[in-house]
Order: sequence, then structure tokens, then C-alpha cells
Amino acid sequence: MEEIEGVDCCSKSESRSSSGTRPPNPNPPSHRQCKLVRHASLMKTNLSDVSEPGDVTEDCQSDFFPTLRSGACADIGFRSSMEDVYVCVDNFMHDYGLKNCIDGPSAFYGVFDGHGGKHAADFACQHLPKFILDDEDFPGDIERIVASAFLQTDNAFAEACSLDGALASGTTALATLVIGRLLVVANAGDCRAVLCRRGKAVEMSRDHKPSCNKERKRIEASGGYVYDGYLNGQLNVARALGDWHMEGMKSKDGGPLTSEPELMSTKLTSEDEFLIIGCDGIWDVFRSQNAVDFARRRLQEHNDPTLCSKDLVDEALKRKSGDNLSAVVICFQQQPPPNLVAPRSRVHRSFSAEGLKELQSFLDSLGN
Repeated sequence: MEEIEGVDCCSKSESRSSSGTRPPNPNPPSHRQCKLVRHASLMKTNLSDVSEPGDVTEDCQSDFFPTLRSGACADIGFRSSMEDVYVCVDNFMHDYGLKNCIDGPSAFYGVFDGHGGKHAADFACQHLPKFILDDEDFPGDIERIVASAFLQTDNAFAEACSLDGALASGTTALATLVIGRLLVVANAGDCRAVLCRRGKAVEMSRDHKPSCNKERKRIEASGGYVYDGYLNGQLNVARALGDWHMEGMKSKDGGPLTSEPELMSTKLTSEDEFLIIGCDGIWDVFRSQNAVDFARRRLQEHNDPTLCSKDLVDEALKRKSGDNLSAVVICFQQQPPPNLVAPRSRVHRSFSAEGLKELQSFLDSLGN
């Protein structure tokens, strides 16, 4: 997979460490181009142990800033072609030639799962980060900027497809930004982001499947329908970039298939250990808490996010995932996850007055 200008977009059977070569700077700004269906894993998970995004809370540790380390791995799996793409930029503003005007880190990570070809995934991987940086309000108003960048990327790809019909394809997209202490996840499709907070999985995205009630209502309100779990009987995701060539899916005036992302954010704390983002090939065989437990054990062993991402991909292959596989692991601290020791409960025993009387009577009978 060749490097795409300005970002390190990788695919096929390869892994990447954030300690390796950084992506080259892109062209100067004046030249820049313009919720859940889960497969049961081999290890059962109590769904009550998985926090919903609404459960993410902020603490008062205003002095905490994450120290970022990332790694990624992708594999073609049992498919005949590779359509997954990922990107890891630990120093987002610096690597794109911008002055870092914020306290703490700035980083961008993304996974893109193409369908009907890889062109849309490659295009989104290249252009989405640029549209974010090109916004004059960046890094302020970050959620609006990211949502706008998704739509701009989709419209730019539509124009590219109108000039070259061979590009026709689509892709799901999940983008993660770390700006200081703020973690922002934007998702369109069925990729997933899961935060590990002191060993507990906190889902930072929802899978956009046509059969989900929220998505079904939106689809039907937009003139589409869901048949056998497929959008208009053709597509098994409800949100995606591209697919402009599919009749009845998308137009400039809207349609049942949308590229508008769902955004979730949280302020990172010292309890946040790492984040896993991956395409659906990973989540077909891992539940969220299962993936966190698995990755946490591996990080305790070697504390290497690149090896951890490879461990996740290798385990998904062992579990017979039938899709392309891509995983990115982002650690927020230098040290490995600590061992969690459950506090030993103090047992308080007491006797009722009636019980004491019965005990006294029994002791008196023994004396007689």
C-alpha cells in the first residue's frame, strides 16, 4: 500500500508503530485539496459491564494530559481483496505543518472499511484529515468541524466519481481526535471505538446498522426501506461515505444513506488507559468488553500498542472472522495498565436480641 500524501494510510498484512517514520507534511494550505448488532464472541460478556456513551463522565483532574502512543495492524483475512485502510498521526498539527496552539497533544486516528472497491476508503483517508485542518476555526468548535469534514469529504468524492466512474465505491468511516484532554469520536457506519476506563469498556460509537430502530426510522423518513437487514435491500450499513452510484441511496438533496457522522466526546482522565478502534471484522468476533479484557492483558505483558493491535487481529483470525481486519490501539499513558485488585469487603456480623437470648439459654443448658 503506497503512502498517501500527508498521512500514513496502511493496509494488507502490515503493522505500524507510532515510534516509526512520521508521515510527510502535506502541501501548504493554499494547495490542499479540497446503534447495535453484535456477534457473540467465544468469551461471553455481561453486557451490564459495558458502559454506554452517555455514562462517560468527567472528573476534576484538570492537570492530567494523555501521553499518546499508538500502533495499528491490518490483515486481508479470508477475503480475496483488501478494502480496509487506517491512519495514525500522533502529532496531528505538527505533522501537517501547523503550529500547535493548544496545551497537550493533538492527534488523529481513523479506520475506513471500503465496499465495492477501495477507492472511497483511500479517498476518505487522504482528504478527511485535511478538511478538518483547513477549517479556520480548528482546533476550536471541534465537533462541528469534524461533522462538516465528513460531509465535505463525501461531496468531494462525488465530484471525483463524476469525473472518473471507475472510482465508484463506498466506505464506512470512524475518526478519532485527541485535542488536549478532549477525546472526540465521529462514526458513520459499523466501525467501532471502545475506551478502556480502569478495565471497563466504554463504547464511544454506535454501529449504524439498517435494522437499528433509530436508523430504520431515519431511513424510512428519507424514502428508503429496510429489507432483510439491508438498506434498500442492498447495503448492510445505514451510514457511509460514497456509494453515489447506487440508485436511490444518496443525492445532493439527501437520501436514506447518509454520511453524517454520530459524534461522542469525553474529557480524558488518569483512569483512561487506552482506546481500541477497529473495522467490523474485529467486532464480528469480539464484544466490546471482551476486546478490552484481551487487549489489557496483552498490554500488561508487553506494553506495546503495535503488538497489541497485531494480537487483536491474530486472535480475530483464530476466531474465524470472515472479513478484512484492521485495529488501532491508542495508549494514553506510558506505563502499562495496572492490576486491578478488588477491595476486600468487610463482613459485619451481628446477633439480634432474640438470637442472643437463645444463645444464652443454650449456654445455660450446657452448664446444667
